Amino acid sequence: MSSPALYHTSCRLSKRLLTVRQPYRCLSCSLRLTQSQAKQEDARTTHFGFETVPESAKESRVGAVFTSVASSYNTMNDFMSLGIHRLWKDHFVRSLDPGYKPSSSSPNEEPQPWTMLDIAGGTGDIAFRLLDHCTQINNDHASRVIVSDINPQMLSEGRKRSLQTTYANSKRLEFLEANAEKLTTVEDNSIDLYTVAFGIRNFTNKSLALSEAYRVLKPGGVFACLEFSKVNNRMLDAVYKRWSFGAIPMIGQLVAGDRESYQYLVESIERFPQQEEFRDMIEGAGFLIPGKGWEDLTGGIASVHKGVKPI
Repeated sequence: MSSPALYHTSCRLSKRLLTVRQPYRCLSCSLRLTQSQAKQEDARTTHFGFETVPESAKESRVGAVFTSVASSYNTMNDFMSLGIHRLWKDHFVRSLDPGYKPSSSSPNEEPQPWTMLDIAGGTGDIAFRLLDHCTQINNDHASRVIVSDINPQMLSEGRKRSLQTTYANSKRLEFLEANAEKLTTVEDNSIDLYTVAFGIRNFTNKSLALSEAYRVLKPGGVFACLEFSKVNNRMLDAVYKRWSFGAIPMIGQLVAGDRESYQYLVESIERFPQQEEFRDMIEGAGFLIPGKGWEDLTGGIASVHKGVKPI
């Protein structure tokens, strides 16, 4: 081939190689991909009490339960704990000893108020105790609590109850409607203490919620959970299960006209991981585990779990 012909051939090849082809767009392929992803999401299942349901359905079904029981939430816990939940909550908060404590070595040190996040805390039971402890025990009048709940009815109950405290409409108490598995409005490394009481067993993805807890806590911050657990005495376990499955749903029907919600709540306790397993889940999220990782209350009817974010 002559040099001019070779030159023109080379140019044509170069143009072909340098030509950027537009990606092939196939509407039906995109639709099939979207449908396939949706099917995969629907295929992921979790438990709703003893029932297996798609993950996408659990949040709304749990929401319906707590909308139903919001106005009688503490009465419900009275039934489920034989009234002892109030003592457990007092002990839970005392064990955390929240609030700023002046350093004896630096008495002139500027106070550093705590920012606490109480998850699934709509009615304010834990939040009010946290603030009371800060104020009355540690003389800390600046630390604050964000009460977060996914259910607006539960938050409404908390706001009503807050009017009976000195914290209503103050900078020390804030209510936030949010999903514990995606706390988009809470910044990284911004929380000193994360608490969740009798709530985490209802989460769709507990591991994701633990990861979010880790993200929002400051280094050295504490994750603390109070939850119904596994009874460690065979006789007490038999009595408690008979009470739970035999009496509580019936009382729910008589008191609240809602047997199904109370039946779910009893079943959700039974499906919650045992103490060792939940301890391992907390550790798996990155937390350091103090001691054995939990404290049983009333023979294991409830347990307190803690984890510390490494510094």
